Amino acid sequence: MNMKMEHKTISLADQIFEKLEHDILVGEYEKGETLTELKLSETLGVSRTPIREALRRLAQENLIYMSTKGAVVVGLTPEDIEEVYEIRVRIEGYATRLATERATDAQIEELFDMVELQEFYIQKGDADRAMDCDSKFHRLIYKMTGSMPVCTTLSELHKKVVKFRKASIEGGGRAKKSNTEHREIYEAIASRNAELAESLTVKHIANARNNIMQQINEAMNK
Repeated sequence: MNMKMEHKTISLADQIFEKLEHDILVGEYEKGETLTELKLSETLGVSRTPIREALRRLAQENLIYMSTKGAVVVGLTPEDIEEVYEIRVRIEGYATRLATERATDAQIEELFDMVELQEFYIQKGDADRAMDCDSKFHRLIYKMTGSMPVCTTLSELHKKVVKFRKASIEGGGRAKKSNTEHREIYEAIASRNAELAESLTVKHIANARNNIMQQINEAMNK
């Protein structure tokens, strides 16, 4: 992959950071694996300078740590995942309340379309696109708040659990349950019932947390 061909509007270091962050979070690089500037430079087809900057930012995110041999992948532990969901439980309900109070009719219609599209892909058995719709549903709500701090905070938390969310949604029929819960949240938002939308969201995130931790524990006990 030649990184120079990607997204002209952001810096090369930003592009590399986003790619490496994504690859670490989805498990392309395993915990304990060592990444060197030279190896990454050859793989991505770029100079070592933007890679060095990207690695510095990954270290700040605690996704890697620097050793004498290179950057060692840390990734996310089950404890990290549980804490991320605990934070989401506490913040995302508030975000949905704000979204209910502030969303335009057009935004609410867009949210409905995402619920419908998610159901379509679930029925087709397309887990990847269904999960993508799941993520977009939440990001739409973040956007609907009109609050940059809320949107930024929740978006960063949401993307950190992508690998574990995939396992969670694919296991135990969670995809259909998640879609049903999304529809209930949408209906509360559409009716401008902020209190109900908030409580449904808190329940939805708690259900997702419980399911994802169950999947992780089962995998660790095999």
